[in-house]
Amino acid sequence: MYSLTVRDHLMIAHSFNGNIFGPAQALHGATYIVDITFHRPELDDDDLIVDIGLASDTLKAVLKPFNFKNLDDLPEFRGRNTTTEFMARQIFDRMQQAIKAGQLGPTGNGLTHMKVMLGESHVAWASYEGSLA
Repeated sequence: MYSLTVRDHLMIAHSFNGNIFGPAQALHGATYIVDITFHRPELDDDDLIVDIGLASDTLKAVLKPFNFKNLDDLPEFRGRNTTTEFMARQIFDRMQQAIKAGQLGPTGNGLTHMKVMLGESHVAWASYEGSLA
């Protein structure tokens, strides 16, 4: 299995509901390092996994609606705790939609699996991965 990873970052603000979150119940900020790893069993006819430029541009576009936003203010997240884990899935789902819409060009057609990892600090990160079939 071949894999290729592109990276970007995302700056957000949010708060959490529930005593389990302790001081993070108050409004606070986070800067996530976002890594997306694309997998395919064989290289394409140009010996590529995915077009790095298109993958990077698409990731930036997927992150844009969240970047420099207070996630508490976004209607689609109302009532949810926008944890690192939750946001990894949100980014996965939006990238999957972009792939299905052809935003990675022909190289997106052979992708079989993807992993989204968000690093929230140098000691903690979370990810979501799944099939693209």
